[in-house]
Amino acid sequence: MINRIRDIRKQKGMTLADLAEACDPPTTPQTVGRLETGMRNLSLKWMERIGAALGVEPEMLVRSESAAHPQVVATLGQAGPEALASARDAILATDLGGEGTLVVMTIDYPHGEYRPGDQLWLRQLAPEEAARAVNRDVLVPKTGGRFAFGRLIDRQGNLVGLLPPGHGEKQQVVDSPAWIGVAEMLVRRL
Repeated sequence: MINRIRDIRKQKGMTLADLAEACDPPTTPQTVGRLETGMRNLSLKWMERIGAALGVEPEMLVRSESAAHPQVVATLGQAGPEALASARDAILATDLGGEGTLVVMTIDYPHGEYRPGDQLWLRQLAPEEAARAVNRDVLVPKTGGRFAFGRLIDRQGNLVGLLPPGHGEKQQVVDSPAWIGVAEMLVRRL
């Protein structure tokens, strides 16, 4: 099985011996080397041990081609948030962990504190979990493949109220959104 153990180990500045010793219980550098190269089967038990030793979730050690990758689904332009013609894979800046699918919105025009070139990473929540997102910036899908973006200020029944980040913009109300994407990370080029 092709895995990312060697890449993650090197990113953390660890040798084979360091990683072997960090495992609980400790193992040998030769065993770690065999796991990295696929000469030894990377079982779930080994994934948990190696993941804990590296300080990452076990699933970070392997990437399934069938697993969903974060997608860029919208861009924030001068006229407001717009859906992309087709979603595209986003380059993962870091593993955010947590529950729910990650989506990404790119910023093409300044809105509030957001600048062109920014990427806003959002975690999808079910609409009934909206209380967790009050006073947070969110992306909410609307009918017809459109989106609303702003600070979640209210939820009443199936209605979700957003205050856009730009000055002088009116509150937007979305009825029965499929999900609410809560901003978790801003990626800004320096």
